[in-house]
Amino acid sequence: MSSPELILVVDDTPANLEVVCETLSDAGYEVATALDGDRALKRVQAYPPDLILLDVQMPGIDGFETCKRLKADPKTASIPIIFMTALSDADSKVKGFVLGAVDYITKPFQEQEVLARVKTHLQLRQLTKNLEQRVAEQTADLEAALTQLQESQLHLVHTEKMCALGNLVAGVAHEINNPLCFIAGNLKPAQDYIKDLFQLIELYQKELPYPSASLQELVEEIDLEYLQEDLPKLIDSMQEGVDRIRTISTSLRTFSRSDSDRPIPYNIHDGIDSTILILKHRLKANESRPEIQVITDYGDLPQVECFAGQLNQVFMNLLANAIDALEESNQGRSFAQIKANPNQITVKTQLSESQAVIRIQDNGIGITDAVKPKIFEHLFTTKGVGQGTGLGLAIARQIVVQKHSGTLEVNSTLGQGTEFVISIPVKELAVKDIQATICVDAA
Repeated sequence: MSSPELILVVDDTPANLEVVCETLSDAGYEVATALDGDRALKRVQAYPPDLILLDVQMPGIDGFETCKRLKADPKTASIPIIFMTALSDADSKVKGFVLGAVDYITKPFQEQEVLARVKTHLQLRQLTKNLEQRVAEQTADLEAALTQLQESQLHLVHTEKMCALGNLVAGVAHEINNPLCFIAGNLKPAQDYIKDLFQLIELYQKELPYPSASLQELVEEIDLEYLQEDLPKLIDSMQEGVDRIRTISTSLRTFSRSDSDRPIPYNIHDGIDSTILILKHRLKANESRPEIQVITDYGDLPQVECFAGQLNQVFMNLLANAIDALEESNQGRSFAQIKANPNQITVKTQLSESQAVIRIQDNGIGITDAVKPKIFEHLFTTKGVGQGTGLGLAIARQIVVQKHSGTLEVNSTLGQGTEFVISIPVKELAVKDIQATICVDAA
């Protein structure tokens, strides 16, 4: 059974208090009293009533001022107030309604009128409470549905993006491998053939020390001596190029590796290196700035059980954002000015309390305090139209937090750069393995 509604009666005349209290108590209400506005305000703070009957003319703080203070306080603003007054002029009534009163009761009191008005406003208050609760519940349901929808959108966008990117990168890597294997397989025989030809020429020169005029002319024309010296160098350069392409192809396959339905052991440093290599074209010097320096400071990390392809996407988003921030910070600066204070991205990893921690920091323009709380929000971007979707950081956070039970935080000071910190739990076994390795090395 619910407790009776509490009504606070405020009147400086004891006789009035007695009459009103008796009427309300007989009707089943719980009644509290106060002789002036000061006591009423203190009483309301300690024991908020369901309704207040408030006398207008009181010493000290009158009813109007008491009502004004009650409505100014968010804790008491919703409590309905009915003025009790002998004043019947319209101005007083209008003033009371303007201040927030819901009704008037005129002295001398009519018992049935008092009960009718009290009952009506208590019912309205209860209906309002029920409505507010239903609105709050529906609002919470809508917010939960919106959050779920946004997460589903991010998941779909990320899945489609990773699928398309993975297929593209894997396809490119496969197409590179075919001619690469052909070139790599023929370089060694070509080196042997060139060596044999040079030996043959050397033997001819020994047996025919006096060539004909036309042969001597051709030797001079092709600069045979320089050719014999430079051709092996060209072959070595071609071998270096093949090795470089093979490294790129391996990085592409590493970056685009498909995730299984469960986390797999993965070397995070391989993922970071492959991502940096893929972004190499954006780091190179151009006509407006020197090369962006990438400094890696890798700690002793064990293999981390994770969704490797998705984690690589996080590295891609954060590193690409760092490059964008540096490009923005270069606006209005000359080549010489940038060279004097070069663009840098630092990637640092460490093992900290069973967490693999990856820090990606740039010395770019930084993030304002107003923007910082919003950067992980769905569809929020500070980039121009066509330059950003507002999904990159939201997807990155979803991957780190929801898929890997980790954290993604940002530290930034305007004008001094930005640092993103990824923390991912490492399984206990992997931590013990690396600790054992460190102990052996130390011994």
